[in-house]
Amino acid sequence: MVNRHSRSAYGLYLHRKQSINILLIAVFAILTIGLLVLFLIPWGEKGGNEKNELVQLWEAGSYDETFRISGEMLQDKPLDYFLLTLHGFSAYQLAIAQINNFDTLTYIDTCIWSLRKALLFKEGVLDGRLQYVLGKAYYYKGFGFADLAVKFLEEARYASYTAQDIPEYLGLSYAALHDYRNSVAAFTLALDPGDELQTVEPEEYRYPSDLLLLSIARSYLALEDRDTAHAYLQRCVDISKDARTMVVARLLLGSILGKTGNVKEAEAQYMTILAEGGENAEAHYQLGELYAGGGDPIRARAEWRKAYSIDPSHRSTRIRLNM
Repeated sequence: MVNRHSRSAYGLYLHRKQSINILLIAVFAILTIGLLVLFLIPWGEKGGNEKNELVQLWEAGSYDETFRISGEMLQDKPLDYFLLTLHGFSAYQLAIAQINNFDTLTYIDTCIWSLRKALLFKEGVLDGRLQYVLGKAYYYKGFGFADLAVKFLEEARYASYTAQDIPEYLGLSYAALHDYRNSVAAFTLALDPGDELQTVEPEEYRYPSDLLLLSIARSYLALEDRDTAHAYLQRCVDISKDARTMVVARLLLGSILGKTGNVKEAEAQYMTILAEGGENAEAHYQLGELYAGGGDPIRARAEWRKAYSIDPSHRSTRIRLNM
């Protein structure tokens, strides 16, 4: 039999063994937690630091680097809302900086893909920023996407997102859909934003551009409101410094004046185009129309022949010359 002393010694041995085991488990747990702290936390901090760096790159205007780095990070985190948003925003900025139309559309497609994907994670939540950029991106896709441009730009407005150019893009997009009443309404807001868009903007944004005035005039012409269209075209001519814009505006002015019986004033618009901008097939053709309407076929044919010599493919001129 085991005596009391032996039993006591054995118990002490078991107690020591249990204590050692507990100590080893505790040490192992501490080491495990230490390793987790050592390896996992720095990786989390690294991800946070990378996102902070992306924001800094974006704010510094380094859109190419923002686009590249966010794209690389999306390979590991393809569903990250922050990365998708910044990737789409930087793609848009790169798109509008391109000269080649193919490159522009390539970046625009990436912008749309990224932001539409990001919206899936924020469905039902509108802050306006994504919708605003998406609306403009669809506008740059072309007339066939004007309905989507309107959809997202209107959503941005509904979300009370204020950007000075939203009404102008809406006006252009509605015009592309031949919805000229909504186009005029949007353009009117662009000219006089009132309280809705009272934001701190650079000085140059406080005045309508020549292209905005030209677009408004075209919408009023589509509504057959020639008087209002004439007023906006005249303002466009008065402020424009772009030769091509002035030519288009004067051609439209000449057409309005000719249809309202102001032949001399219409002739003056076409003559100004030829004097200031050089030879122009459409100006010569319209002069021919004026002279033909005034009963002077000889001068009319002379102008049409000049138009044909400048642009042999000018369809209206070829019809007039029976070619």
